[in-house]
Formats: sequence, structure tokens, C-alpha cells
Amino acid sequence: MTDVLRQAIVTLDLKPGEIIDKGVICERLGVSRFPVSEALARLQAEGLVDILPQRGSTVSLVRIADVLEYMLIRKALEAEAVRVVTGNHSEELTETLRRNMSYQRAAVDIDDQMGLHERDLEFHDIIFGDMRFTKVKGVIENTRANLDRARRLILTPRRLEVTIGEHQRILDGIVSGDAQRAAAAMRAHIDSVMAELIAFARDNSHLFADGQLLQDDSDYATFPFG
Repeated sequence: MTDVLRQAIVTLDLKPGEIIDKGVICERLGVSRFPVSEALARLQAEGLVDILPQRGSTVSLVRIADVLEYMLIRKALEAEAVRVVTGNHSEELTETLRRNMSYQRAAVDIDDQMGLHERDLEFHDIIFGDMRFTKVKGVIENTRANLDRARRLILTPRRLEVTIGEHQRILDGIVSGDAQRAAAAMRAHIDSVMAELIAFARDNSHLFADGQLLQDDSDYATFPFG
């Protein structure tokens, strides 16, 4: 139940600020109210749901401040991860990444935004999988839900094409054995996504819990680019 509702929130089937109707969910999934209430409590702890006494539950608005922090964590970990695997990777890794890239291009060709998003996540997971550092991957997983729904807000045909190019530069760095080049490409990729998210948040502040701060303080959504 928790996974089903989390997926609906992350994929924006349940949108930021939307009221969650327990009755509708119970009827649709054929369950009682108890497991739904239990799932919502778990999602509240993850920052995906707001539960207001006597007023019901709503999908949490995205906090750009949280996104900034999560993306900084990812930037540090993923740049280091790609540096570690470069020059010390198997042929299987490069072949798996190349295959993933072909799937990404196929998704772009048919404008499959959700498909590309899934292959995007897989691209990064492949790199972490090669390290076999489960704790590092666990940290990334813990930041993913709120990041994923924020990133889905900026899925456009232009962003899809840009992502393909950024991933290709990361792969090129790995294949060439140039750790600094690969790490720089990963940092540039995350910087690019973050810059677009900040711009989107400024133009669509109503979707964000701290949207007014975005409007009032030009320095609120600062991010260490570079």
C-alpha cells in the first residue's frame, strides 16, 4: 500500500497540494481504511504527505530547500562514485551503460518521458552497482522520492535531449579512463538539472512549500555550481 501511494505521488498522479481521499483509495484498491491510514503515516515521515487533524491528508508541496540539499548530497556522492569506477571498471559495466544509453535514445525518439526518467535512474544505479557500496546507494535511495517528483516537473522534450547528451559525456569519460573528466561530467549534469529546477520553481512558486521565499529572496535558492 505504501509503495502504491508513494509511486502515485512521485509520478505526480497525485499532485503537490492535492487532497488525498481515503474513501476513493479504499474503493479503488479494495482495502479497508486502516492500511491506507498506516501508509499515509509512513509517507508523512518521508515528507511526501501532510496529515492535518480533523482536516484530512494532502500531498506535500515540494520544498526547494530540501531539493537543494538532496542534490548537493547526490552531487558529492555521484561525482566521487564515477571517479572511483573510472579506470577500475569491467567491460560489462561499459556495455551495460551503452545498452542503457540506447534505451534512453529510444525513449526520446518516441517522446516517452516516463520511460526516459526510469532509464535515467537506472543509468545512475548501474554506476553505484559497480561499486558494490550498499550504504552509499542507501543514502541516495533515501533522497530519491522527493527528488524524483521535483525532477518530473521539468520533463520536457528539450530536457530529455539535454539529459542524453550529459549522460553520454559521463559515459565517454568512463570509457576513456579519464576519472577527472567523468567526475566533471557528472557534476555538470547535476548542476544542469538543478539550474533548471530553480528556474522552474521561481516561475511556478505555487507548487512549492517555500515558494514565497523564492519570490521574496533572490539568494534563497542558491546552489554551489561548479
